[in-house]
Amino acid sequence: MSAGRIERTEPAITPELIRRHGLSDEEYERCRSVLGRAPNYTELGIFSAMWSEHCSYKSSRVHLRKLPTSGPRVVQGPGENAGVVDIGDGDVAVFKMESHNHPSFIEPVQGAATGVGGILRDVFTMGARPIASLNALRFGAPDAPRMKYLIAGVVHGISSYGNSMGVPTVGGEVTFNPCYNGNILVNAFTLGVAKRDRIFLGKAEGPGNPVIYFGSKTGRDGIHGATMASDVFEVGVEASRPTVQVGDPFTEKLLLEASLELMGTDLLVGIQDMGAAGLTCSTLEMAGRAGTGVVVDLAKVPRREAGMSPYEVMLSESQERMLMVVRRGQEERALAIIRKYDLDGEVIGEVTADGCARIMEEGRVVANVPAEPLSEASPVYSRPMKEPAWLMRRRALDLASVPMPSDLGAVLQRMIGSPNLCSREWVWRQYDHSVQARTVVRPGSDAAVMRLFGPGSGSGSAEKGLAMSSDCNPRFCLLDPKLGAAHAVAESARNVACSGAVPLAATDCLNFGSPENPEIMWQFAQAVEGMSEACRSLGTPIVSGNVSFYNETTSASEGTTPVHPTPTVVMVGLMADARRSVTSWFVDEGDLVVLLGRTLEEIGASEYLALLHGREEGAPPALDLTLEAAVQDLCVRAAQRGIVRSAHDCSEGGLAVTLAESCMGGTDALGTGAPLRGARIDLPGGIREDALLFGESASRVVLSIAEKDLPALETLAREVAGGNPARAVPLRVIGRVEGAGDAASLDIRSEGSRLLTSRVAELHRICHATLPRMMTS
Repeated sequence: MSAGRIERTEPAITPELIRRHGLSDEEYERCRSVLGRAPNYTELGIFSAMWSEHCSYKSSRVHLRKLPTSGPRVVQGPGENAGVVDIGDGDVAVFKMESHNHPSFIEPVQGAATGVGGILRDVFTMGARPIASLNALRFGAPDAPRMKYLIAGVVHGISSYGNSMGVPTVGGEVTFNPCYNGNILVNAFTLGVAKRDRIFLGKAEGPGNPVIYFGSKTGRDGIHGATMASDVFEVGVEASRPTVQVGDPFTEKLLLEASLELMGTDLLVGIQDMGAAGLTCSTLEMAGRAGTGVVVDLAKVPRREAGMSPYEVMLSESQERMLMVVRRGQEERALAIIRKYDLDGEVIGEVTADGCARIMEEGRVVANVPAEPLSEASPVYSRPMKEPAWLMRRRALDLASVPMPSDLGAVLQRMIGSPNLCSREWVWRQYDHSVQARTVVRPGSDAAVMRLFGPGSGSGSAEKGLAMSSDCNPRFCLLDPKLGAAHAVAESARNVACSGAVPLAATDCLNFGSPENPEIMWQFAQAVEGMSEACRSLGTPIVSGNVSFYNETTSASEGTTPVHPTPTVVMVGLMADARRSVTSWFVDEGDLVVLLGRTLEEIGASEYLALLHGREEGAPPALDLTLEAAVQDLCVRAAQRGIVRSAHDCSEGGLAVTLAESCMGGTDALGTGAPLRGARIDLPGGIREDALLFGESASRVVLSIAEKDLPALETLAREVAGGNPARAVPLRVIGRVEGAGDAASLDIRSEGSRLLTSRVAELHRICHATLPRMMTS
C-alpha cells in the first residue's frame, strides 16, 4: 500500500443493494452486459444515477419524440442544457424549465433555492446572461399539515437565491389543490440572452484537451439526489434531508461572471454545470455527446469534507460547480480567470479517444465505464398504458345537477377571494422583479415583459423585448390530459400575445406520478399528444424541458396518491418595441370593452364548479386551435398598431373574474399604471347565467380600446381571417369603462337584466387580503 492511501471496504453487490439504487434486475443485467463484468460499488452508483428516470428519461423518450422541436428560429433544441431561439440582430434567447419537487418538499428553503440555482446554471453554461426567471408552484390545501411552512419556505428560497444573484423573478403561477398535499411541485424557469455566434455546448471534444473543475468545493450534500427524484415519496420523507443540496447564491454569482468571462475568450471547447448526479453526469454526458472518453483523477477534485469515498465524490450534488474542457496548453489562462473570482479551480483530467470514462484515485482505477451507453443509450421503455376506469364517469357532467346560485355578486366575491384566483402579490413582493432595469411589465399582468439593451436591441429608437408566461390547469389535465395539455400551450401563448408579443417557442416541465402505473403513463402520453398538436398549430416548437415522474405519496392508511397531471408550459414571445407592451388593466374612462372569442355553456372542470359546488368533474372547455391562433394574431397586430389600451386573457374564473381583474388596476415596472376603474357590461344571453359569468370557455380575450379605434380593430379582424371562416374572430363590444377610484363599480347585465353589481374597491380588498390572511391565520 502506498503512503497516504486510504483503504476502504466497499459494500458487496447484493440484490438488496441493487434495489436500493433503483435498478431493476433487468437493468442490472444490462449493466453487466455493458461492462462485460459485474460493476463495483462506485460503478453501481454511476449506473444508478445515469439510468435513473430523472437523468435518462427512460420512460418518456418514446413519447417526447412526438413533440415539434425545430423551426426557422430554433438554434438549439432539446438535448443540451437549454434551448436557444433566434430573436434577430445576431441575438438569441436561451431558456429552460426544471423541476425541484422532492427536495422542496423535504427542505423547502434549500430545495427551492437550489432549483433556482440549477436552472440559472443551465442557462449561463450556454453562454447567456440570465435576465429573467419565473416559477410555477403547486401546493396542497392551505390547511394541510406543514403546508404553510412549505409555502413560506419555498417562496423564501426562491427570493433569497434569485435576489442575491441579481436576476429578477418576474412572474409565474401558484396553484392550490389537495392532490399536492404530500408532494408539492416547484418548477423553475430562467431566460437569458446571448449572441448567436457565442453559444457553448456541453461536449468533451478533442483528445488530450484538459478537463477543468471550477466553482465550489465538493461535499456530501445531495448524494442520491437524482435517484431520490426518481422514486415515490413515503410518509416520513423528512428523513431524506441529507439528499437535499445546500446553495450559496453569492458563489453562484461569481461562477456566472467567471463563466461569461471565460466564454469571451478562445479557450473553451465545452462546458456543463454539475447538476443532477454531479460529476458523474457532467463527465459522462460531455463525453457521450462528443463520442469521446475522459480520464478523471478524483484526488484533484477540491473537497470541503475529509475522507470522502470515490462513490461520494462522483455522486455528490454539491451546488455551484462547473466542468469545462479547454484547449490544450491554455489551462493556466483559464485557471487565472477562475481564481480572479476567488473560486476553486483544478485540472482534474483530460479528454481521451477510447470512449470510456476512467475514474482514478491515488493511481488506481476506481471506475471504468463506457461513456456513450450510459449517457446516450440508456434503457428506453414503452411502458403499458391504460385509460383510468373512473375517467369517463367523472368527465360526464349533467348541468341540471348543478344548482344555480341565488346571488351571483356573492359568488364573484367568493371566486375573487379563492386561493387559486386571488392576488399573488404576497408572493411576488418578496422577489426583486426590477433588478437589471430591464423589466417593462412586472408580475400581475398576463405576461412579464423584458427589454433588451445594447447593440442589437432594436433599430432606431425601438426597444426590442421578450415576453414570457407560465401556464397549466391541472384540473383540466386530470379530466382530459390531452385537451388539458393543449390548453396549457394555448393559454401560455395567449397570455404572451395579450402583452403584444409574437409567441416564438416554449419549454415545459411535465410533472406526473409513477410511470410504472399504466394509468399515469396513459395520462403522460395523452398530454404529450395534446401539447404536440397545440404547438404545431400555433407554430411554437418545444426547445427544452424536463420530465418529473414519481410525484406521488404512499402511506399505509391512504395508499398511493399521485398529483394531478401537471404539464407546465412557459411560452416566450418577441416584440419589436417593448414600449408598446400591453397590460391587463383598464386605463381610461370611456374606453370600449371588447370581447374576442365565443362564450359557450361550459362549466366542466372549472374553478367555479370546484369552489362553489365541491366537484372536480366534467369535460374541460373545447379548444379550437385555428380560432385560438387567429385570436392571438389579432391581439398582436392590434397591440403593434397601438390600438389596444388593455388586454386580458379570459381563463380560470371565467368572464366575470376577468372583468373584475381588469377593473382592479395594476402597475408596470416603474410603478405607473391604472387605478381602480369601473365598467358597465351587457352580455348576450342564451346560456346559463353561471356559465356566462364563470364558465372557462377557451380562446377569449377582454380588450379595452378607444371608441375611435373600433373600426380599425374590426378591419384588423377581417385581415386576420383573410376570407377563411375558421379564422373569423368573434368580436363584440360588451360595455364601457366607467368610474374610477373608490366609487367605481363593476355592473354586469345580460340583455339589460342585471346579473351583479360589485364595488371594485371591495373586490380589490378581498382579492389582495386572501394570501396574507391565509399565511398568518
